[in-house]
Amino acid sequence: MKETLSVRILGGEEGSYVDKKVDRAYAHDGTGVQALEAFRNFRMKSEGVKNPEKISIIYDHIAPANNSTTANLQRHLRSFAKEEHLSFYDVGSGICHQIMSEGICLPNEIVVGADSHSCTLGALGAFATGVGATDMAGIWATGQTWFRVPKSIGIHLDGKLCGHAEAKDVALTYVKNLGMDGGTYKALEFIGEGAKAMPMEGRLTLCNMAIETGAKTGLFYADQTTKKYLQNHGVEEKMISLQKPENCDYEKEIYLDLERVEPLLAVDNRVDTAVPVSRYAETPVDQILVGTCTNGRYEDLQRFANIVRGKQVAVRTLIVPASKDVYRKAASSGIITDLIDAGCVICPPGCGPCLGVHMGVLGEGELGLSTANRNFKNRMGVGAEYYLCSPSTAAASALTGEITSPDSLLGGD
Repeated sequence: MKETLSVRILGGEEGSYVDKKVDRAYAHDGTGVQALEAFRNFRMKSEGVKNPEKISIIYDHIAPANNSTTANLQRHLRSFAKEEHLSFYDVGSGICHQIMSEGICLPNEIVVGADSHSCTLGALGAFATGVGATDMAGIWATGQTWFRVPKSIGIHLDGKLCGHAEAKDVALTYVKNLGMDGGTYKALEFIGEGAKAMPMEGRLTLCNMAIETGAKTGLFYADQTTKKYLQNHGVEEKMISLQKPENCDYEKEIYLDLERVEPLLAVDNRVDTAVPVSRYAETPVDQILVGTCTNGRYEDLQRFANIVRGKQVAVRTLIVPASKDVYRKAASSGIITDLIDAGCVICPPGCGPCLGVHMGVLGEGELGLSTANRNFKNRMGVGAEYYLCSPSTAAASALTGEITSPDSLLGGD
């Protein structure tokens, strides 16, 4: 039996418990506040943050603050980060997972974030997972934490995407296949020729949604694509260790033919309910959201812009870049101007309305399309409905004002 990538990184047999030093740890303005309260209790026995150079605080969830209570909580956490010499990213920097992917996290590292979608960083060949705020406080105090080494599910990606299907549609496909609890405490390893050919922005999307199956993390093997991506973000070549897939003995294996993947929607308040977009064709939509840690990267905005450029959206459309770097690149390339001219609203980098607290919450009875990762009932607006989709489906639907497959609007190829 060959070792899975998780076993290699964590250094223990599947099912065993290991204590590990954490290479990178981060919390956002929501969980960071909770972690700070717990840490101050721990601090009765602790002298301060252990390894502050490895700890980041990133404001993304309610940033800028939406009221005085939030502002005051953020003020306390901001002061703490400064006092403890932590890496601090203030309002407008972007979403924690995206920032950590931009030249900070590296292959083979153990990365822990106080947010469930920290599994996103497995796309870089790191073991990345989310923890609660109290666990994060423990990491601040000790620099380490414990793991139960997960068993792994191999997800073979073969073939090539066709038409306007994209990584988000692949993600919705495997989540439907496994179900919302089918990967509970497992690691999902994406392998096969289709995985090797997947660009980094697609890998980040696929790993981001691993938690939607209950998985501990999702992983790609670090290869030349990883190396090029990290070098483009300023990482020196000597810092990048590549990983070679082995013929592992997985607990379960799933085979996905990418050529059979089509544009999908996740409906009815469940992430694992993916259906062809065409099934809901011509359903009126009230709002489109393009952004979040799933699909707010430059390539996502680019695909959206390529479809709406020179036209006018027919419904209110919010665009939220995933980070300042994404925003800057989209601005310098002219994409932001194209989106504004098409009638879109550009919001500051961050989570935006994804968690339903500000900047685009839906009204009762409204229907929205979102490129995010969760469509739980009332999450993005009490009494509202919203379906998950890809940026291309969002663009086609934004132009028509009703649910529209990009293949039907633009033609598949």
